[in-house]
Amino acid sequence: MALTKKYPTLGGSLAPRPRQMLSFSDGDTISILQPIRMLSCDTPEKDGYAGSAVTAQARLERCATRLRGDFYSSIPTRMREYLLQRLDAQAAARHLRAGHAASARFEMLLAERLTLANGSKRRVAVMPAGDLIDTYGRLLAYFAPYYGNNAADPLPPVGDPRRHTLNLNMIAEGWAAFFPVYPALGRSVDFNLALGAAEQAWDGLAGAWALEGSNLLLGYEYRLCVKLGDAKTAADGRTAFSRLCVDLRSDQLHNQFGFWQVPPPYRLWIWKKDRKAAIETLGLQI
Repeated sequence: MALTKKYPTLGGSLAPRPRQMLSFSDGDTISILQPIRMLSCDTPEKDGYAGSAVTAQARLERCATRLRGDFYSSIPTRMREYLLQRLDAQAAARHLRAGHAASARFEMLLAERLTLANGSKRRVAVMPAGDLIDTYGRLLAYFAPYYGNNAADPLPPVGDPRRHTLNLNMIAEGWAAFFPVYPALGRSVDFNLALGAAEQAWDGLAGAWALEGSNLLLGYEYRLCVKLGDAKTAADGRTAFSRLCVDLRSDQLHNQFGFWQVPPPYRLWIWKKDRKAAIETLGLQI
């Protein structure tokens, strides 16, 4: 008789995702083409998420109509008012312009930071953190230029901006909102660098805010409004509020409808399932 065992599940398995295999080195090691979701930063979306400006605006207008009426009456008034302030006739066009500008700046940063003096390219240093793979099959990580620690390309000293992650660069320039999600917070020194950079970018209206103003829907707010507009029922729409928000200035925990009370640079996000662990680990105020 075959031996069988039943042990408690210690970690979940996500649905399989197709990946291109690049090579293998032996009987248990392969290399694949793997997308990475940059942790703690969130840029505006481009057309691929909700369509062109015309298509996306129709979805956002449906969201606004529902928020003004009775469809989402169970969502607190102040939360609805916060979103409606940003859902004007140019909301989609404004967001998409910011998304394309952020993508263009990211392309320039890659060229600037990964190109050596002789024209060759550095490799990248990948630093996974927290839950390693998201529901879309993307590796969750910070990444930066990889220095060879040799005379030709020495590792800069601690504190040198050349060691900053690309995640931090995008936040500091205002092209990405600070978007830390517990427990994938990384090292405290990197977290605090990002927090300080986010505060300065918001206060100085840098990057996307300089381009489109402070009423620009952030990436996660845009996705939220598209889901609210597309939902078949009000109950389905409410599930788009899937995270709790912590105010990093006070460690105060807000429910899923309370993030409007916290300015963008000070928002820390927690999945509902992680609420108890986060309260204990982070010492949150409830």
